[in-house]
Amino acid sequence: MHLYMNMKQLGKRKNTVDKVPFAYDKAPASLRELITETVKICVADYIARMDKGDAVLTGEQIDDMAEIGKIAFGILYGEKKPDVDDAVETAIKGYDDGLFRVFCGTEELTELDREEDFNDGDEITFIRLTMLAGRMW
Repeated sequence: MHLYMNMKQLGKRKNTVDKVPFAYDKAPASLRELITETVKICVADYIARMDKGDAVLTGEQIDDMAEIGKIAFGILYGEKKPDVDDAVETAIKGYDDGLFRVFCGTEELTELDREEDFNDGDEITFIRLTMLAGRMW
């Protein structure tokens, strides 16, 4: 099953959101399963990039990174690989703490364990919420 994640790349000059396909072995039955499987896919991708170790940037990528003030080559130098179970637990805790929201199309998914009906080709959007610091006067 393929679901599409709406992703905005940092530092891009164009204000666009790209649809990135994520392949799931089976359709997630709930929001908890969606978060769990998505984290597993992302951790596996991260570990693959760690193992690859090489990076080549295009001129457009260099220009985009220069615009935000930092050119990074995407090489991950750390030796320690992330633990999938810890990453899943952190993501679920982050959702419980209100650090991000999840939408399927235009409908917000609000309950972790409610049965959901995901269809092949659905668009999923994770929105990270930013906490503002300061005082009210």
